[in-house]
Amino acid sequence: MFEFFINRFKFKPKFDNAYRNAKASYLNRIRFAVALFYFAMGLCFASWASRIPDVKTALQLSEAALGSLLFAVPVGQLAIMPVSGKMVTRYGSKNILLGAMVLYVLSLVALGLSTAIWQLSVSLFFFGMSGNLSNIAVNTQGVDVEALFQKPIMSSFHGVWSLAGFTGAIIGLGMLALELSPIEHFAIISVLVAAIVLYAKRYLIVAKEKIRKEKQKFFSKPDATLLSLGVIGFCVMASEGVMFDWSGVYFKEIIKAPGALVIVGYTSFMIMMATGRFVGDGIIQTFGRKKVLQISGVLISAGLFTAVLFPNIIVSTVSFMLVGLGVSTIVPTIYSVAGKSPNVPAGEALTIVSSVSFLGFLLGPPVIGYIAELSSLRVSFAFIGVFGLLIAFLVSRISAISETT
Repeated sequence: MFEFFINRFKFKPKFDNAYRNAKASYLNRIRFAVALFYFAMGLCFASWASRIPDVKTALQLSEAALGSLLFAVPVGQLAIMPVSGKMVTRYGSKNILLGAMVLYVLSLVALGLSTAIWQLSVSLFFFGMSGNLSNIAVNTQGVDVEALFQKPIMSSFHGVWSLAGFTGAIIGLGMLALELSPIEHFAIISVLVAAIVLYAKRYLIVAKEKIRKEKQKFFSKPDATLLSLGVIGFCVMASEGVMFDWSGVYFKEIIKAPGALVIVGYTSFMIMMATGRFVGDGIIQTFGRKKVLQISGVLISAGLFTAVLFPNIIVSTVSFMLVGLGVSTIVPTIYSVAGKSPNVPAGEALTIVSSVSFLGFLLGPPVIGYIAELSSLRVSFAFIGVFGLLIAFLVSRISAISETT
């Protein structure tokens, strides 16, 4: 509309600034709207995580029973993975994102309403399934928005997700202080998320994905670049999963941190991961994707190896900060590269990469436990530390990750 108006009249110089300002304003609204969807997703997930102990108590679950039930989330995620990319390609990321967010919110409410183990299990399955579908769709939106801006912005989107995690945890503490039940808590969050979706949906991008017409075999060979990106994602998400699940244990058993200080390692990791995501886009724009990813891999290894070699509270806290900074930009960057694949639609490319990556998040923490059982927790952390060096090596071998942005 703006271009038609400018070309229609002879006063183009007069309207150039107004046109550019209007265009920039509209692009920023799109970016803000997509960021709100990242925030809404992170808020839903953090809200559930903050009330897991209460649900455990309400249903009188043992640790083993809770662990088994929580496995329903990755089962749901894995169940939808084979078709999530194709759904995004066929129906568009906007439509899928809106539908998946509705299911995500309903699943959150169902978690609060669950009064039996089978109800909680089913709710967790759909929570995982809708979460994965939302993840593929929102990252496809993120790739499309990044293309509009023609500069790296994916890390900031993931930074908003991390910020939502902190916000959700704080809200959870507030709900506990007010002695509100999980269903009351989740109902409030659902209303907030619904308001976000209703406001932001108008600015989502409607982009037609390229659909490959040629007939493909069911077991056709996956794109080699996407698989390599997936392996990088596997390594970094294995590192993330270990930090999420084992950093507190490491500080308690190896560092011997007193009392509440056992959470210092996890907190320092999370703060630096969120910070790295907010500043990462500017760093990538300055130094290029390849250099930043290589340095990030080295930081992961350096942080974990240092914590293993010098297990005291100050050094290990700084070391875990390095790990947080190292993992911060890798997943957003490989998603950005995958979404620009010339051979595979963005939704399907993101599904391939995220599927392989997610296996790392799933397998990393249990492997740590097995290695620690056979040797020690320090040895298991050193094992994961090797993944950072592997990331740096693989990045140097992938031509799609260019030095420029």
